[in-house]
Amino acid sequence: MYTSDSLHKRTLKNALGNALAAVITAFFGAVYEHFSHEVYSYYMIYAFAVPLIMGTIPYLLVGISDIRQPERLTINTYNSAVAAFTVGCVFKGVLDIYGTTNKLIIVYPVLGAAFLLISVTSLFLSAKKAPAGL
Repeated sequence: MYTSDSLHKRTLKNALGNALAAVITAFFGAVYEHFSHEVYSYYMIYAFAVPLIMGTIPYLLVGISDIRQPERLTINTYNSAVAAFTVGCVFKGVLDIYGTTNKLIIVYPVLGAAFLLISVTSLFLSAKKAPAGL
Protein backbone atom coordinates (compact mmCIF):
# COMPACT_ATOMS: atom_id res chain seq x y z
CA MET A 1 0.00 0.00 0.00
CA TYR A 2 1.10 3.54 -0.67
CA THR A 3 1.23 6.04 2.10
CA SER A 4 -0.13 9.51 1.56
CA ASP A 5 3.39 10.90 1.38
CA SER A 6 4.42 8.50 -1.39
CA LEU A 7 1.23 9.34 -3.31
CA HIS A 8 2.14 13.02 -3.17
CA LYS A 9 5.67 12.19 -4.32
CA ARG A 10 4.31 10.14 -7.23
CA THR A 11 2.04 13.00 -8.27
CA LEU A 12 4.86 15.53 -8.05
CA LYS A 13 7.05 13.10 -10.04
CA ASN A 14 4.38 13.12 -12.77
CA ALA A 15 4.44 16.93 -12.70
CA LEU A 16 8.22 16.90 -13.12
CA GLY A 17 7.99 14.37 -15.96
CA ASN A 18 5.45 16.51 -17.80
CA ALA A 19 7.58 19.62 -17.26
CA LEU A 20 10.53 17.74 -18.74
CA ALA A 21 8.37 16.65 -21.67
CA ALA A 22 7.39 20.29 -22.23
CA VAL A 23 11.05 21.37 -22.26
CA ILE A 24 12.04 18.57 -24.65
CA THR A 25 9.09 19.34 -26.93
CA ALA A 26 9.96 23.05 -26.96
CA PHE A 27 13.59 22.25 -27.74
CA PHE A 28 12.58 19.84 -30.53
CA GLY A 29 10.21 22.43 -31.99
CA ALA A 30 12.87 25.14 -31.91
CA VAL A 31 15.48 22.96 -33.59
CA TYR A 32 13.01 21.64 -36.18
CA GLU A 33 11.85 25.12 -37.10
CA HIS A 34 15.42 26.43 -37.19
CA PHE A 35 16.11 24.05 -40.07
CA SER A 36 12.72 24.50 -41.77
CA HIS A 37 13.82 27.33 -44.11
CA GLU A 38 11.64 29.92 -42.35
CA VAL A 39 8.44 27.87 -42.63
CA TYR A 40 6.57 27.86 -39.33
CA SER A 41 3.64 26.04 -37.81
CA TYR A 42 1.71 27.16 -34.76
CA TYR A 43 1.16 23.51 -33.91
CA MET A 44 4.91 23.00 -33.65
CA ILE A 45 5.54 26.30 -31.86
CA TYR A 46 2.96 25.65 -29.15
CA ALA A 47 3.23 21.86 -28.84
CA PHE A 48 5.14 22.33 -25.58
CA ALA A 49 2.04 23.93 -24.03
CA VAL A 50 0.10 20.66 -24.03
CA PRO A 51 2.28 18.81 -21.49
CA LEU A 52 2.82 22.05 -19.60
CA ILE A 53 -0.85 23.04 -19.24
CA MET A 54 -2.48 19.62 -19.26
CA GLY A 55 0.26 17.77 -17.41
CA THR A 56 2.44 19.87 -15.16
CA ILE A 57 -0.09 22.31 -13.76
CA PRO A 58 -2.83 19.80 -12.77
CA TYR A 59 -0.30 17.42 -11.21
CA LEU A 60 1.29 20.28 -9.25
CA LEU A 61 -2.12 21.39 -7.99
CA VAL A 62 -3.04 17.86 -6.91
CA GLY A 63 0.42 17.21 -5.47
CA ILE A 64 0.57 20.24 -3.22
CA SER A 65 -3.06 20.13 -2.10
CA ASP A 66 -4.71 17.88 0.44
CA ILE A 67 -7.23 16.40 -1.98
CA ARG A 68 -7.42 12.67 -2.59
CA GLN A 69 -4.81 11.35 -5.01
CA PRO A 70 -6.10 9.70 -8.22
CA GLU A 71 -5.74 5.97 -8.82
CA ARG A 72 -3.21 4.38 -11.16
CA LEU A 73 -5.73 3.87 -14.01
CA THR A 74 -6.71 7.53 -13.90
CA ILE A 75 -3.10 8.68 -13.95
CA ASN A 76 -2.04 6.32 -16.74
CA THR A 77 -4.93 7.17 -19.05
CA TYR A 78 -4.52 10.89 -18.34
CA ASN A 79 -0.80 10.70 -19.19
CA SER A 80 -1.72 8.82 -22.38
CA ALA A 81 -4.15 11.60 -23.32
CA VAL A 82 -1.47 14.24 -22.79
CA ALA A 83 0.99 12.21 -24.86
CA ALA A 84 -1.51 11.69 -27.70
CA PHE A 85 -2.32 15.40 -27.87
CA THR A 86 1.37 16.35 -27.74
CA VAL A 87 2.44 13.90 -30.44
CA GLY A 88 -0.53 14.98 -32.54
CA CYS A 89 0.55 18.62 -32.33
CA VAL A 90 4.13 17.79 -33.24
CA PHE A 91 3.04 15.58 -36.15
CA LYS A 92 0.62 18.24 -37.44
CA GLY A 93 3.43 20.79 -37.16
CA VAL A 94 5.78 18.57 -39.15
CA LEU A 95 3.15 18.13 -41.85
CA ASP A 96 2.47 21.88 -41.96
CA ILE A 97 6.16 22.68 -42.28
CA TYR A 98 6.61 20.04 -44.95
CA GLY A 99 3.60 21.47 -46.79
CA THR A 100 1.40 18.41 -46.96
CA THR A 101 -1.64 16.90 -45.27
CA ASN A 102 -2.62 13.49 -44.01
CA LYS A 103 -6.10 12.17 -43.28
CA LEU A 104 -4.81 10.03 -40.42
CA ILE A 105 -3.94 13.12 -38.35
CA ILE A 106 -7.45 12.86 -36.86
CA VAL A 107 -6.33 9.78 -34.92
CA TYR A 108 -4.37 11.82 -32.37
CA PRO A 109 -7.15 14.12 -31.09
CA VAL A 110 -9.68 11.27 -31.16
CA LEU A 111 -7.36 8.98 -29.23
CA GLY A 112 -6.46 11.78 -26.81
CA ALA A 113 -10.13 12.56 -26.20
CA ALA A 114 -10.89 8.87 -25.64
CA PHE A 115 -8.09 8.53 -23.09
CA LEU A 116 -9.24 11.74 -21.42
CA LEU A 117 -12.81 10.44 -21.22
CA ILE A 118 -11.62 7.15 -19.71
CA SER A 119 -9.49 9.06 -17.22
CA VAL A 120 -12.33 11.34 -16.10
CA THR A 121 -14.74 8.41 -15.88
CA SER A 122 -12.23 6.45 -13.80
CA LEU A 123 -11.74 9.46 -11.53
CA PHE A 124 -15.47 9.82 -10.89
CA LEU A 125 -16.01 6.09 -10.40
CA SER A 126 -13.16 5.86 -7.90
CA ALA A 127 -14.53 8.91 -6.04
CA LYS A 128 -17.89 7.18 -5.71
CA LYS A 129 -16.26 4.02 -4.27
CA ALA A 130 -14.11 5.91 -1.77
CA PRO A 131 -15.34 6.42 1.81
CA ALA A 132 -16.41 9.96 2.70
CA GLY A 133 -13.42 10.50 5.01
CA LEU A 134 -10.74 10.15 2.27
